[in-house]
Amino acid sequence: MMSDKYCGVHKLGWVLVIIGAVNWGLVGLLNWNLVEAIFGGVPVLVRIIYILVGISGIAMLGCAKCKMCKK
Repeated sequence: MMSDKYCGVHKLGWVLVIIGAVNWGLVGLLNWNLVEAIFGGVPVLVRIIYILVGISGIAMLGCAKCKMCKK
């Protein structure tokens, strides 16, 4: 379970970062892309997911300085 110290934006960010990490792990180990396997029929949706995962990774860099997260 995720800690209550993170704000909603960072909780969502962590979920997307984990999805991205699992996806890249599967690509590296098995040459299988989970995101494209699920949403491959809708290339625009796949691209949006990749963009959100990338933005989430960048947002996690500033997690320690977030004023909405509980310290």
